[in-house]
Amino acid sequence: MQLRYSFRLYPNGPQRAALARAFGCARVVYNDALRVRETARANGEMFSKTGDLSKLLITEAKKTQERAWLGDVSAVVLQQSLRDLDVAYRNFFDGLKGKRPRVGAPRFKSRKDRRQAVRFTANARWKITTGGDLSLPKIGDVRVKWSRDLPSTPSTVTVIKDAAGRYFASFVVETEPETLPETEFVVGIDLGLGHFAVLSDGTKIDAPRFLRRAEKKLKKAQQVLSRKAKGSNNRDKARVRVARAHARVADARRDFHHQFSTTLIRDNQAVAVEDLAVKGLARTKLAKSVHDAGWSAFVTMLEYKAAKFGRTFRRIGRFEPTSQVCSACGVKDGPKPLHVRVWECGACGTILDRDINAAVNVAKTAGLAVSACGAQVRPEPLVPAQRGEAGTHRDG
Repeated sequence: MQLRYSFRLYPNGPQRAALARAFGCARVVYNDALRVRETARANGEMFSKTGDLSKLLITEAKKTQERAWLGDVSAVVLQQSLRDLDVAYRNFFDGLKGKRPRVGAPRFKSRKDRRQAVRFTANARWKITTGGDLSLPKIGDVRVKWSRDLPSTPSTVTVIKDAAGRYFASFVVETEPETLPETEFVVGIDLGLGHFAVLSDGTKIDAPRFLRRAEKKLKKAQQVLSRKAKGSNNRDKARVRVARAHARVADARRDFHHQFSTTLIRDNQAVAVEDLAVKGLARTKLAKSVHDAGWSAFVTMLEYKAAKFGRTFRRIGRFEPTSQVCSACGVKDGPKPLHVRVWECGACGTILDRDINAAVNVAKTAGLAVSACGAQVRPEPLVPAQRGEAGTHRDG
């Protein structure tokens, strides 16, 4: 299977300038190719092939005075930019045919985009030096902070600059699946906002709410940014401070997702979750809390880690009535408003916690053998005997 490994880069001043040139040249070639194809589409002509575009927009353009500066960067970066445009068109047309979720048509890239990226393939002859630096053509040896070893030799590297001004090297490598020792535990997960996750064994994980906790600092940084004159250097510095504050929130959320998902995969042989309508919930008044939770990213981590470590991952449909069915007797008791967190089954009298009961039903619907005892909030109350039946009559 293929996995992506990212590492922090620390380029010096000249290297940052060289990377800026690479970002700009790749953007110009991408926009030129998009303009040629859109003009052909408007005129009813055939789309130009990638090879023809490479010859016209890279090889021939370097010979002109207007585009001579394209020779200052590696030609591989420019060719990969054309391939990125091909992928964008392919995804767009596949979405129209129903082969994948719909995406918008390719758009022109702006020089004001805060996120920039270029990709180097093996043809560019990049390498990792013996000293641990990343050697890139026409850029130099860039210092890398290696947090772990690569499992295999990568063929490509993508250099990314995010909105906070940080640089990263991203490698896609082939990895062999690792098999963890088998365990008898399985778990169903009910994701929510009050608690980030409720497990079928009764464990409740509080929602970290990283964005909510950082709102005051973010608000202050945004206010400082709004007072700066547009186009000034101080405004650009304030923008970077806002971007870094958001990056810290995103990094903390990602770290929480990684640690929790790894714990679940390591401790359980099978994991079941519910397919949530995140896009629909993100259009409601709960949008900020939904985005702060990051359910989609967490479920994606669970899925690929289960495949990597030989665990079972199952996803049930979003329309399963997990909150309406008693996990003890299986009787459907009907929908309940959200403020009802504890309810009593009308058939068997079991007192159920709404979230734990849903987690147990998620596991059962996915075909996992879990016990319903975890869904019970407290033992079923004993029904007191009638006054006339209590005790022993004195008259025998």
